[in-house]
Amino acid sequence: MARLLVMEGNTLARQKQAADLGCRSASAVYMEAISAHFPDINMDVIHAADRDQSLPQGVSFEDYDGLVIGGSGLRAFDETFEVTNQIELLKAFSKTGLPILGSCWGLQIAAIAGGGSVAASPNGREFGFARKLLLNEAGRAHPYFKNKPTVFDAPCIHYDEVDQLPSGSTVLCSNAHSHVQGAIVPVGKSEVWAVQYHPEFDLAQLSMLIKLYAGDMITQGFFANEAERLTYQEKLDQLSEDPADAPRAWQLGIDGDVLNDEMRRAEIINWVNHQILNRA
Repeated sequence: MARLLVMEGNTLARQKQAADLGCRSASAVYMEAISAHFPDINMDVIHAADRDQSLPQGVSFEDYDGLVIGGSGLRAFDETFEVTNQIELLKAFSKTGLPILGSCWGLQIAAIAGGGSVAASPNGREFGFARKLLLNEAGRAHPYFKNKPTVFDAPCIHYDEVDQLPSGSTVLCSNAHSHVQGAIVPVGKSEVWAVQYHPEFDLAQLSMLIKLYAGDMITQGFFANEAERLTYQEKLDQLSEDPADAPRAWQLGIDGDVLNDEMRRAEIINWVNHQILNRA
């Protein structure tokens, strides 16, 4: 069966801090999303934001069928080991020509690895749900977005965005917040299918991120006060427990594009089917 390498974008220390609040790591969330639809796929994690981390003994990049890169609390333009080591690993993997899948951080470091750039979004942080994502003509025709509606919402959290894609890239979807919300990015011999949002996230993960970034949520104006934040989080938790809770879904402005697992994760499912299983 297929074997994937999953690159964790956060340091082990940051993962522990998040875990203490009940928040899953970026790699764990992605692996759970993939396993929900492809239980037979094998996956290994590499903690590329930390020193002295490596592949399992006796394993090389060529032993995998693809690379998956999820989110991170780091900023892609920072010149620190935690950032540059992940970019260099992506470049090294791309020499194999094997397919790469990215969400949020994955898109950003792919853009940099391919010769593009990332900057702080002039629209500030996009958090919770990326609203009214619109597929362009290329996006509607691309297998990455098979079974997605032309306009949809998706879980998200990001400060930064791709402000310049590498030569040869193709933008597939956009919204009012960020022009590059989905793209095909060439890096080395590989092709990266990536989005700025998080199709791997479920409502439980968003709820925990609201808790993890509680202070920011108020100071940045997402909630007026702590009571308002807690009320919103409680509704998210209720809807997570019961996706058929129509009043909570209406109050939060969440539809089937988010609540239906297969629709929300369609980009992941499509990448695995088209880029991994069809190539095996």
